[in-house]
Amino acid sequence: MKQVFHKILSMLMAFVVLFSTMSFTIDMHYCGDKLVETAIFHKAKGCGMEMEKPSTEGCSITKKNCCDDKQLSIEGQDELQLSVDKISFEQQVFITSFIYTYINLFEGLESNVSSYEEYKPPLVTCQIFKIDETYLI
Repeated sequence: MKQVFHKILSMLMAFVVLFSTMSFTIDMHYCGDKLVETAIFHKAKGCGMEMEKPSTEGCSITKKNCCDDKQLSIEGQDELQLSVDKISFEQQVFITSFIYTYINLFEGLESNVSSYEEYKPPLVTCQIFKIDETYLI
């Protein structure tokens, strides 16, 4: 049970480190005020109502585009290195003692030791409560 718990906890910590260092971008395409499409890791395709650029700039009437693209970028951590020079001696002693006691906390006996296994129970030849005539009511 302890090994399964340790494996689950280590996988969880690996995912925490992975997702805290990963950067990603979310692209959103709005048509009017409504969200039409959302995309992660690639550009949103759109709704197909994009305005075309006129071939000549002078003889065209431009309309305002109803579509809008927005990007939300989430930056991850860049530094994960912890400098040992910044940790004081007392903190180093605390960390080493904590790790040592944590490792020894899960060391157990390989089998349950019972001091009664070597002794056999006494043989009951007669019922003592009948001889003493004491009854619990």
